[in-house]
Amino acid sequence: MSIARKGVHEAREELGGRLRAIRAAADIDGRTLAQRLGWPPSKVSKIQLGRQGPTVGDITAWTDACGAPEAAAELLVLLRDLDSRYAEWRRQLREGHAVVQRSWAETEAAANTIRAFEPCWIPGLLQTADYAAARFREHARLNGSPPDTDAAVAARLARQEVLYSPGRKRWHILLTEAALLYGLAPIPVMRAQIDRLVSASTLPAMRLGIVPLRARLPVSPVHGFWIFDGQQVIVEVVSAELRLGLPEEVAQYRKVFDLLAQSALYDAEARHLLTAAAESWL
Repeated sequence: MSIARKGVHEAREELGGRLRAIRAAADIDGRTLAQRLGWPPSKVSKIQLGRQGPTVGDITAWTDACGAPEAAAELLVLLRDLDSRYAEWRRQLREGHAVVQRSWAETEAAANTIRAFEPCWIPGLLQTADYAAARFREHARLNGSPPDTDAAVAARLARQEVLYSPGRKRWHILLTEAALLYGLAPIPVMRAQIDRLVSASTLPAMRLGIVPLRARLPVSPVHGFWIFDGQQVIVEVVSAELRLGLPEEVAQYRKVFDLLAQSALYDAEARHLLTAAAESWL
């Protein structure tokens, strides 16, 4: 399993456990350590449980206070490893986009319930080949990654086979209306892509919601994210892919998803909006 796929929370927990062991070996309780460091006791607790990532200064101060300054060097290596869990796109994409698509396919295949929110583009599971090609060419230009567009499109389309496989998998996907209107591909491609969404909205295991532009939203649609079985969240930002798994992190994203879902249109209403969006691409 790659560093990126292990998850940020696992690295935090590992580092927190090592720091806790150093404190215990020094026969110092958490409250006493907090007093020595001038920290609130809650900070010691959060770091030990992996709910807060320590800084370089935190690690150095902790090991010094526990009489184990020699332990700092190894812990700082773990801290750098934690930072590397924020998988940089350029590192991931060195072998091309197809490799990343196969990694996503593994994650999707292992989940029974997938919830996704995308504010600016169509999610990969519902993309047409031409729309996907436009996205991969964009990423290659932005990241200087190998332009393996054909292989990447093939891998993305292979991911979509899971939508038609028998089983108990369920998808709940939310898009903003803006994602239908951004000019991220030529006009014929955008029209065909929206037609694809109309068809996808009728799949038995798919619940597709469209959040209208003028809807009064209970929460800001800050960025896109995917939730897998309520256990892991994947967030794609410009420079990195984050894989988060702390229960409170997942719960926060689920709360945002549920609030946005309340503002979405579904079924016939969603298809009416989709049709209108397709007709706007003249």
